[in-house]
Amino acid sequence: MTLLEANSTEDRLRGLRNWQRAAFEEYFRREPRDFLAVATPGAGKTTFALTLASELLARHVVRAVTVVCPTEHLKKQWAEAAARFNIPLDPDFKNGQGALGKHFVGAAVTYAQVAAHPMLHRNRTEARRTLVIFDEIHHAGDALSWGEAVREAFDPAARRLCLTGTPFRSDTNPIPFVDYVQDHTGVRRCSWDYSYGYAPALADGVVRPVIFLAYSGEMRWRTKAGDELAARLGEPLTSDALSQAWRAALDPKGDWIKRVLAAADRRLTEVRKHTPDAGGLVIASDHENARAYARILRQITGRGATVVLSDDPTASRKITQPSRADSSDPARMPIFAWSRSAGSSKASSTMNSATVNPIPDTAAPPSTCPQTRLPGRMPHLSRSGSQVPSAMPANLPTSRPRATPMATVDVAAAPRVSPSSRTPALASAKTGTMT
Repeated sequence: MTLLEANSTEDRLRGLRNWQRAAFEEYFRREPRDFLAVATPGAGKTTFALTLASELLARHVVRAVTVVCPTEHLKKQWAEAAARFNIPLDPDFKNGQGALGKHFVGAAVTYAQVAAHPMLHRNRTEARRTLVIFDEIHHAGDALSWGEAVREAFDPAARRLCLTGTPFRSDTNPIPFVDYVQDHTGVRRCSWDYSYGYAPALADGVVRPVIFLAYSGEMRWRTKAGDELAARLGEPLTSDALSQAWRAALDPKGDWIKRVLAAADRRLTEVRKHTPDAGGLVIASDHENARAYARILRQITGRGATVVLSDDPTASRKITQPSRADSSDPARMPIFAWSRSAGSSKASSTMNSATVNPIPDTAAPPSTCPQTRLPGRMPHLSRSGSQVPSAMPANLPTSRPRATPMATVDVAAAPRVSPSSRTPALASAKTGTMT
């Protein structure tokens, strides 16, 4: 493990990206108790947070660090990253053990763990001046009880650093320790202290352009009652009909998803003529579908796909250190799946048609952008072609089950490239959306 030796502030700032340094300087210009940093997935929020923690510890502003993250898997990733900053965190801390080991500066815990015993974590926070880092703070609102518990547990914290790539929620649950302001339309929106969006990250070469290809098609499926229904994606549908149509569309036994994956493979082949290290990403609604999609891709391409599951202990290695076979075989399309409740009803389906719309290619030269990152999340591809994790969680909470794998759909007639028209490094078949 490479330790980042830092005896001074300048040592700690050495190697930071421009936005990380700017956010660091903004923090210490005001030294607020609460600070919300919003940065696009893959930008390096982890490095920024640990650099800030290291500086606060060195200045004796705080004596302890607690990291709160969405999943068990990310606890270990945070601890490993913190160790490179000489900040020993306990990723295996259990509510039942009470006190930390003396050699630890703090612990990495999950939001669910805090919700199970908020007073325990409050007592730990009160015992020493503590910096609390909230990883993906919007997940603190996944359940109302989570938000209340987080607020109760960490209200006494000396400093709180909130991190997110998506500073909003699709529901109305408030995000703790986040200030809200009312815009000109009367909608309450969160107010952040520093923001680094996708457009500047793309301009800086931190992330690559991403294409989301839009597909249409007609679905037919049979309900449990034996009724045969049909719908065309893109036409007005009731929420129930839309839910059933998408379950039918994403069913690996049906024809629609097979044709979409075949079209994505053809598109990726075209992209690789200009960008040889372009990659593919398929997001599945659950583990079973991920494995099924991998089998379909093998049938289409003649080669296997890398399947990464949220509860796979080797997930991080698969994302950040592809096998030699993967790195030497650009035709492999990694598949990433997240566990969640996606509804219990099943639908069989057949597909009549699917449309794919091409877009022109323009080449963009690759560049490298090494950075300390957490690998346990949904990946993006860096400009160097390696997978870069985003801020999306590896494990969506099951406290709010959804009736359909895709709650919103894009059925536009042409692919979307946002926000750049340059050749994408990632051509993906969009098979699911996440909050």
